[in-house]
Formats: sequence, C-alpha cells, structure tokens
Amino acid sequence: MIETPDPGPSQQRGHKESLLLLLLAVVLAGAVLWFRGGLHPEAPLERMARQSPDLQVALANGKPSMVEFYADWCEACKSMAPAMETMESQHRGELNVVLLNVDNPRWQPQMDRYGVNGIPQLELFNDQGVDIGRSIGARSGAELQAMAQALIAKEPLPKFAGMGAISTLDVAEQNQAKGVTSPSQAGPRSHG
Repeated sequence: MIETPDPGPSQQRGHKESLLLLLLAVVLAGAVLWFRGGLHPEAPLERMARQSPDLQVALANGKPSMVEFYADWCEACKSMAPAMETMESQHRGELNVVLLNVDNPRWQPQMDRYGVNGIPQLELFNDQGVDIGRSIGARSGAELQAMAQALIAKEPLPKFAGMGAISTLDVAEQNQAKGVTSPSQAGPRSHG
C-alpha cells in the first residue's frame, strides 16, 4: 500500500490562499456587475432591427410590411418596442416588420422618400409593396395589432389620431403642381 504524505502546513496555506483568491475574484466580478446595473439583455429595438428583413426584400416578397423609423435614444420608440416585438412574433410569416434607425446614414434616402420628420414613424405597405398609410407617434399594442390585421386582411387601415392614408402623389409633387414651394422641415434627429 502506498501512503501519500499529509500535506504540510505550507501546502495547506497555498491551497487556502488559492481558494481565497478565487472567492475574492467572484465577489469582485459580482460587484462590478452590480455597479454596472447587472447583465443587460439585448434591447427589443436592437434585436428587431438586427433580425428584420432588408427593406427592398420586404417590399418585394408578396407580404404586407410595417416599416418603423426609430432611434435608440427615442423614449417613445423604446416604450413601443415590446408591443412591436409581440405583434411581429404573432404575425411572423404573414407580415414583414422592418426597423430603420434614423441615425444610420444608410437610411437617409428612405427618410427623405417617406418624409420622416418625427419618430416613431410607421410606413404601412400592402402586399404589392405600395405605401398605403403612415402612423406618427407611439402606438399601443392594440393599435399595432389592429394595423397588422388590417394589412394582412387587405382591409382599410384603422383611423387613429396621427395616422393617415398615403396619396399616390407625394407632397413635393403636389406642391410643385400648385406652384407652391414648401419650407424645409426639421429632421427627425432634431427632436430631443
């Protein structure tokens, strides 16, 4: 039988010091997380924007689309995000939900095209990719559901305050035809 020698006092002290260092590291890591506000799961806006289809793909795939112009700093956008996420998950496969961040210069042509001057702004497209409605301002979950259901069922859009149909002529063309020049409008980033 082989006997293992008992660890000496210096080996016991080394083992205790290692355990103490490990415990200290765990406590420090916990303190850092606590002071930083804990582990932050990805925000719904970020998750939805990352998962949303490309705008051109959405407008050409034969499904109606709801396009939200938003910003990470927009409180109304953030408060509406959980309801948008719920609505998107309930209608996945029937409705495209596309998020475009107004702070990303990539979307400037779309912001100009759709006259974005406040956020959140929803552009509503039928299954042929035709812009049929616009909603400006935060919407409740029930309002988002009503819009989604109308788009999917090809029914008239609900009539909510801050929401309207889109003309086949845009405002600039209408004003030009009337000989009216319109003053420049503030951009969505000017709202704080």
